[in-house]
Amino acid sequence: MEHRIKMVRKYLHLTQTEFGEKIGVKGNTITGYENGLRTPSDAVIKSICREFNINEAWLRTGEGAMCQPVTRDQAITDFMAGILKGEPDFRTKLIGVLARLSEEEWAMLERRARELAGDLLTVDEEPDLTAPDLHDVL
Repeated sequence: MEHRIKMVRKYLHLTQTEFGEKIGVKGNTITGYENGLRTPSDAVIKSICREFNINEAWLRTGEGAMCQPVTRDQAITDFMAGILKGEPDFRTKLIGVLARLSEEEWAMLERRARELAGDLLTVDEEPDLTAPDLHDVL
C-alpha cells in the first residue's frame, strides 16, 4: 500500500506535508506510510479516499482504477467549491458574469457554443477519443 499512497500524492503534486494536512496527519507520518514503516489506520485510508476521490479497493489491494468515477454534478460541485474557497480570479469573474445572464442571453450563449462545437468537430478528421464529446457536454 505504501507505493500506492506515494503514487496518489505524486499524482496530486503534493508534498508529504501538504498531503498530510489534507487528511489530518503530519508530514512525517506520510513519510512513514510511504516507506512502509507505518501502516495507515482504516480512518486514514478512508480520509485519503474521501479527500482525493480514490478507490478504496485500489488503495488497499491495487485492484481496479485509482480514482473513483466522478459524476457531472460532482465535478460541477467540486469546481464551484474550489472557486468559492480561493481568491477571486478569472473563473470567479466569469461565473459572476454568467450568473447575471438573462434567459435570452443564455439562449444566445448556447447557440454560439453549439456553433463552436460544430466548428471544432469539423476541423479534425478523426475525433480525439480522450476528450469528452462536445455535443454531449453541451
